[in-house]
Amino acid sequence: MTDGRTMVRRNRTIPSAFSIDRDFPHQVALLSDLCVDRNFRLLYDFCEALGVPWHTRHVTAIWPNGKHEKHRLHCFAEEASAAAFNMRFGGILFDPKQDRQRGVSQGPWLRNEPWQRVVRSGPLLVPLALVDAEGPHSRLP
Repeated sequence: MTDGRTMVRRNRTIPSAFSIDRDFPHQVALLSDLCVDRNFRLLYDFCEALGVPWHTRHVTAIWPNGKHEKHRLHCFAEEASAAAFNMRFGGILFDPKQDRQRGVSQGPWLRNEPWQRVVRSGPLLVPLALVDAEGPHSRLP
């Protein structure tokens, strides 16, 4: 008989955050809002076309003014694959050992530069449904 509290087991087919950082250290960060809707298919198809294994995971970026944003990390074993992804979609090269607070695999990404709104990266555009009432799409170049 149990008291209703059971330990949830981690799915062993999905690598842990630590093993992704160890085995797929070449990472590109994109704002999570850029990785949804039709953009998801563009990202997925590109990674499939590379023909190499890749993983995604999340990190929370925190700026000095207290602003928080979720980013999706696209993780590759080979530097050339990450460079090709970055050339196609933009984003920020992310070093899991240097960019996470104290190098902890679940730590936040402490940003030093001033926060700026991102609505476009390469061919990716934040869907209108996720943009606030200010309407930054009207100010796109």
